[in-house]
Amino acid sequence: QRRVHGTLSECLFFFASVFLMKAVVIDAHGEPEILQVRTVNVPTVAAGNVLIAVKASGVNPVDTYIRAGTNNYTAHFPHTPGKDGAGIVEAVGEGVTHVNPGDRVYLAGTVTGTCAEYALCLAAQVHPLPDNISFAQGACIGVPYATAWRALMQRGRAAPGETVLVHGASGAVGLAVCQIARAFGLVVFGTAGTPAGRDLAAANGAHATFDHTDEAHFTEVAQLGKADIVVEMLANSNLGRDLPLLAKGGRVVVVGSRGPVEINPRDLMSRDAQILGVALANVTAGEMHSIHAGLRAGLEAGTLSPVVAHEFPMSNLAAAHIKVMSSGSTGNVVVII
Repeated sequence: QRRVHGTLSECLFFFASVFLMKAVVIDAHGEPEILQVRTVNVPTVAAGNVLIAVKASGVNPVDTYIRAGTNNYTAHFPHTPGKDGAGIVEAVGEGVTHVNPGDRVYLAGTVTGTCAEYALCLAAQVHPLPDNISFAQGACIGVPYATAWRALMQRGRAAPGETVLVHGASGAVGLAVCQIARAFGLVVFGTAGTPAGRDLAAANGAHATFDHTDEAHFTEVAQLGKADIVVEMLANSNLGRDLPLLAKGGRVVVVGSRGPVEINPRDLMSRDAQILGVALANVTAGEMHSIHAGLRAGLEAGTLSPVVAHEFPMSNLAAAHIKVMSSGSTGNVVVII
């Protein structure tokens, strides 16, 4: 039992501060400058909920779409950004048994947003964080690694011995695909737009790397053999050129696109090939459980290890939103709480 001593005003201030926290809050869609820190109430824990003392918040492109109200995304206001994060369990609601107060965890989704000192989550959104993974790394797991696993393993149906081309291998999702693919025995080709990005892809599992700013990279990839899977981060630019790279029965898994694209259907027909889309919003509870079971095994074994490229304070979330959308991305962007 905690005792508080002092004047009445000091005691009132103490009890008020216990239930207040700092968080980034927006009241409408807008540009990054609207991301400002406020003092708000700590969320209340109900049955099936977990309250997390957040140590790091992951920043993903989807967070910028929600903030801006673009690409068919919106938010309920007031809104605190951040789907991903990592921290320590502060409290658990009735019925929560898989984590306890004091546990290190990572978050794959929240009720209230992770760019805050505390975040309220549903029990299924909270996952144990292995001791070998830092809080900053833990904040990089939810969207990037779940997307990578969904794209490669569930949609792409990857099998050991197959070849995967990761078209955009130096970003958060691309690096996760490289690590997962290498751990599962695939031959991994990766592309990036800078020498540093190609070095990073190679360090995280790519057997061969290519410069995707050079049109010749399509020919260079073809010279090494056919791809069973292409994980595509910018379909509007590359999809039409991806299809001729496929082996018979090959699959292109589209993770990202910023506009329309023209393809030749005969490139699909001649190969019995497929184009598959990925959106985490379509994943069932059972599929998500499987994803995080696989991720946890890889994290514990050390075959999966998120790359933190840029860290920002909560007060500068605007800069983090700009950085995550900049070209030539390498690794993950994280806000330290």
